[in-house]
Amino acid sequence: MPAPIAARSAGRRVLIVVVALVALAAIGGTSLVAAGQDQLARVRAATDKFHTLSVAENAGYGSFYLCTDHVTDGTMGQHYVNLGLVLDSASGVPTIDPLQPEALVYEPKKNGGYKLVGVEYVVFQAAWDAENDAPPALFGKTFTLIPAGNRYSLPAFYELHAWIWRPNPSGIFKDWNPSVTCRGQGDPA
Repeated sequence: MPAPIAARSAGRRVLIVVVALVALAAIGGTSLVAAGQDQLARVRAATDKFHTLSVAENAGYGSFYLCTDHVTDGTMGQHYVNLGLVLDSASGVPTIDPLQPEALVYEPKKNGGYKLVGVEYVVFQAAWDAENDAPPALFGKTFTLIPAGNRYSLPAFYELHAWIWRPNPSGIFKDWNPSVTCRGQGDPA
């Protein structure tokens, strides 16, 4: 009888250790998620005024390219870009401020106009790489490199979307959002 009792006791110890590790991981994961949500809540607060397109235009944002569709992955939306923020004209040194996204992402409405659905952070690769050893990152996510020869006729640039005003079933930081549409007026990818 001592062997089965010892085995049960060892099994309980393993179970307790596993439960403790899961609990610690959940606590740590929760704090990371809470920290990320807090950062995104600040971005929402900073960009809330841009639900009114004229406010965005008065702040220096202008329509860029076409609303961009992907045949299977969704839409990137209609971008309104602040060129001064993209070029960092004040300092000449590329910076990324989470509270001042370089682009605002809109979805065309059925009856005209636009609805704010996300933001995008953009920096040209050459300028960034001249000052930094690694690609830019925000919210724990590394930006995606878009090489030269892209559909926008831009030099290579780093970008990161954040779908803070429209949930994205593919993920908050994914480029394409299947919940957004260009309503047949976009540039198919």
